[in-house]
Amino acid sequence: MNIKRIIMIAGAGLISFAGAFAFAWFTKPAPQEAVKQPDSKIVNLPTAAADAVSTIGLGSSEVKAMTEKQLKSLVYDVREKIREYDSKLHSLEAREERLQIAHNLIKKDIDELNNMQTKLVSIVATLKDQQEKLRRSRVKIADEEKSNLMSIAATYDKMDPASAGKILTNMCTTAQPQTAGSDDRQSTFDDAVKILHYMTERTKAKLLAELATSEPKLSAALCQRLKQITEE
Repeated sequence: MNIKRIIMIAGAGLISFAGAFAFAWFTKPAPQEAVKQPDSKIVNLPTAAADAVSTIGLGSSEVKAMTEKQLKSLVYDVREKIREYDSKLHSLEAREERLQIAHNLIKKDIDELNNMQTKLVSIVATLKDQQEKLRRSRVKIADEEKSNLMSIAATYDKMDPASAGKILTNMCTTAQPQTAGSDDRQSTFDDAVKILHYMTERTKAKLLAELATSEPKLSAALCQRLKQITEE
C-alpha cells in the first residue's frame, strides 16, 4: 500500500503543478508595445513588415494552444500511469495471497509427512523387535549336533511310547523353555523337542498321544515348540 500512496501523491502534485503553470500562463499580462520612436523608418513600414508582425502574433497563440494540449496530455498520461501501477499493485497483492496459500498447503503436507515418517519409524522398530524375539524363540539345530540327535531319536523309536514319554517328561520338567536371550542349546526342554523332531512320524504321534493323556499341557507345549525348530 505504500507504493500506491507514493504514486497517488506524485500524481496529485504533478496535476497541481500543471494547473498552476497553465493558470500563470493564461493570466500573464500581454507585453506592452514598444514606444514608438519618431523614426521615419518605422512610420513608413512597408506592408510586408506589418504582415510579419501579425504573423508573429498568431504564432504565440498557437504556442499557447499547444502548451495547453501538452498539459492535458501530460495529466492524462499521469492518470494512466496511476491506473497502471494500481493494477500492478492489485496483481502483486493477489499473487502474494496465492503464494501464501501455497506455502500453507506445503507446510501442512510437510507436517503430515513428518508425522507419517515418525509412525513409520515406530512401526519398523516394532517389527524389528518382533523379528528379534521370533529369532530368539527358534529352536536351532546345529550341524554338529544333528547326527547325535538323530541317533538318540532312533533309540527312542525302538522304545514303547509310554517309556519314551516318561523320559521326555522328566527332561521337560527338569528345565522349562528358557527366556529370550538365553542359550537354547543348554535347555533340556529344547533337547527333548529336538529328539522328538527326529523321531519317526508314527512313533512321534504315539508318544504325543501318550503324553496328552498324562501331561496334556506338556504335550501341547511340545507341539508348539516343534513348529519353531530350524536347522542351520
